[in-house]
Amino acid sequence: MDVHATGGHLPRFWDRQVIFIANLLSLFYGNGEETDVLRAEVGPLESYGGRLIPILSTLFCRHPNILILEQAPDADLLTYFSDRLNVPLPQIEILSHDQYTHLVKRDGSGDAEAGSIIRRLESHAAEWLDGFVTDETLAHFARRMGKSTICSVTASWKGNNKLLLHEYLNAKHLPVFDTHVVEHPNQLDKCLNDLRDLGYMRAAIKAQIGASGIGLTRIDFTRSHVVPDYLFHEGRCLVQGWLDEDVDGVTAIGSPSVQFFVEEDHLTLYDVTEQILSSESIHEGNISPPPCLAGYPEALNEILRQSSIAGEWLHDLGYRGTGSIDFHAIQRRGAIEIRICEINARVTGATYPAVLARRFHPQGAWLMRNIRFISDVSGRGILRTLERNQLLYHLGQANGVLPINFNSDSDGNTVKGQFLCMANTPDQATQLLKEACEVLPVDWTYDRD
Repeated sequence: MDVHATGGHLPRFWDRQVIFIANLLSLFYGNGEETDVLRAEVGPLESYGGRLIPILSTLFCRHPNILILEQAPDADLLTYFSDRLNVPLPQIEILSHDQYTHLVKRDGSGDAEAGSIIRRLESHAAEWLDGFVTDETLAHFARRMGKSTICSVTASWKGNNKLLLHEYLNAKHLPVFDTHVVEHPNQLDKCLNDLRDLGYMRAAIKAQIGASGIGLTRIDFTRSHVVPDYLFHEGRCLVQGWLDEDVDGVTAIGSPSVQFFVEEDHLTLYDVTEQILSSESIHEGNISPPPCLAGYPEALNEILRQSSIAGEWLHDLGYRGTGSIDFHAIQRRGAIEIRICEINARVTGATYPAVLARRFHPQGAWLMRNIRFISDVSGRGILRTLERNQLLYHLGQANGVLPINFNSDSDGNTVKGQFLCMANTPDQATQLLKEACEVLPVDWTYDRD
């Protein structure tokens, strides 16, 4: 397999038509309790699939594609994509998660609207069905539609499995965290004591499958803790030392992340970003080029080297598609240490801004943040405010703010949004975000992905 690091230039993605199901509620492959926690933590999950709208025609180059969402997207944002950015929009169908799972088991009888959608999907020219992950539900739905999935269920599950990744990294003699593998919660205390004896103040307990900070519990050794049972849904868990400045000799550098695309005979590493994390190490955004690597060229080289090795693993598993490899970078007693934290083998929270930014401004810098609005606001109001203040990105500009998606509640109010700021340098992108936030018509706060 050939490996290419393109330095910000997008690869040619799939030369295919697709029916893409925004199956965010399938991220945990049937772990219902973990899914419920994601709903409670993140908010209006039904509107998150809208992030795919402006990038689907880039990921799948043959048109028209179909995107199945759980909630109708913001109409003014669609107009902005098509009229101002000249982005080919997919055909959008609305199918709730309950309808989707129901249709997998039945033929749509009793639900005329869903049955009509089924007939349109069956007759669509696309040969491929895809989603955030390929689980048994998606695979069965594809067979019913007479379509093929890009990944097998096994390849998708293994590519997102943190325990399998850890075992592979160990086998390849790549740096890993101090780790114990436990089969039952009653084994945790001994592992935590061992890590405390090594000088750690905290530990992370990781489920094999997790996303957006769900499936990871951080334990502070000075406090009592509760470990949720759903972490053990897949069986064994990882217990790892939490490596931060409280460990003797450690200076944190940052959390780089490599955006990749795996196809049949190529691995493309098309962007390197820095994750913006909350105090609880939850993803809140990305910035590229990564400021944390400024002055550390050897660290960037090591990140790309490890990404190539990890990408070969994904390829050998049979995984095909986009994803992110997240790293942990520190300096300890004069030496740089780079470790892979996890791989998210899917369209991730960093895929959307990376694809858009590299499409419209391939040699520039970009910053994406999630912003939650404290009071009611409309998508139209946000777009007009950015336009009035000459901050809204237009095709051909060197800089500007591009709203990727608006998340709305059950009443149709915009409660959150993902905002991409493009400029020539990271500092300029950061300043652009500051200016945009200052003119927003409501109070706001940064939020998790």
